[in-house]
Amino acid sequence: MSRATETFEKFLSNNSIFSNKNILQANYTPENIPHRDSEIEQIAKILAPALKLNKPSNLFIYGKTGTGKTLSAIHTTNQIQQMAQEMQIPVKIIYVNCKLKKIADTEYRLIAQLIREFGREIAVTGLPTDEVYRYFFKIIDTRKQIIILILDEIDQLIKKTGDEILYNLTRINSELKEAQISIVGISNDLVFTDTIDPRIKSSLSEEELIFKPYNAVQIQEILSQRAEKAFKENVVSPGVIAKCAAFAAREHGDARRALELLRIAGELAEREGVERVDIKHLDEAEDKLEKDRIADIVSSQPKQFQAVLYSVIMLSSKNSKICETGELYNTYRKICANTNLRPLTQRRVSDVVSELDMLGIINARTISKGRYGRTREVSLAINSQSEKKIMEIIEREFS
Repeated sequence: MSRATETFEKFLSNNSIFSNKNILQANYTPENIPHRDSEIEQIAKILAPALKLNKPSNLFIYGKTGTGKTLSAIHTTNQIQQMAQEMQIPVKIIYVNCKLKKIADTEYRLIAQLIREFGREIAVTGLPTDEVYRYFFKIIDTRKQIIILILDEIDQLIKKTGDEILYNLTRINSELKEAQISIVGISNDLVFTDTIDPRIKSSLSEEELIFKPYNAVQIQEILSQRAEKAFKENVVSPGVIAKCAAFAAREHGDARRALELLRIAGELAEREGVERVDIKHLDEAEDKLEKDRIADIVSSQPKQFQAVLYSVIMLSSKNSKICETGELYNTYRKICANTNLRPLTQRRVSDVVSELDMLGIINARTISKGRYGRTREVSLAINSQSEKKIMEIIEREFS
């Protein structure tokens, strides 16, 4: 018998400590969402006109990762969809995660995906974008209906395609006679709309809603509710949920990360063959998750983003871990020259630095230099193991 077969048989013979692990998954939608009653009520009020076949205002939802933005939007629109079906009101909800490749990485692919949502197909590539739009209009404008289009991580869409697509999406209703479309944009980037055309911003962000981070007490309550259903009784040791909540509160109140941390801790305990999830499993899960999170962020970003981060790492190793934005930009330009990348403007590189700061990979602190103006001091906010892994990923991307 092979080692793999022995492992599988041992796994199947052991009793799982989970009763329903899916409850700890990021894509699980609970019946009740704690500490988001006010935000859900606001989303419901903004989108309620759809139930009278009136176009709701476009809505833009901001907030850091794991603050319940997507969960609240999907929960509310599911309720609208259910009520519309019961009352036979033609309302259609479409959800698109703009971070997914081959779904929303070009304007063409996004509209093609919307066409597929209506049960039609279109060539994957090859047609003029205007023709794809006309086909989409023809499909949806056959009857009076309200379409609510949720664009999750909409900032990722703009990074890939530019803000022209937002201009086209906000003008769709002027081309339609029967159907109407409302856009719900969701973004982790709190300053994302500062970089888009002001005319587009005014059309897109008719209503805005900001989700504040959860605090440690709120995260602990969320974890307790989920853990009660996800694990068997008396499996999670005392102190595990409190420490897990403290970890997540430190990471800007990210409840999604807290749930993932608890799930991985449970998986590690199960692999070990023990019947309880202890603090040591949580600490191991924290180390594993941190490495995986940073690797995932870096590998999924455009090469320009990677070049800026590579510049920070290079300068940090030379300058006692701290560098200023001027020398960072000079190093970045040299990297672009060596890798045949077209360099971004200094302002755009500054935006990338802000994104890296928001993601917790670097620390960027604005300082005054008196009559010489202001600059930012940049330093890495990751451990040496993560730094090494990032270097490997970037060097592989540029090889």
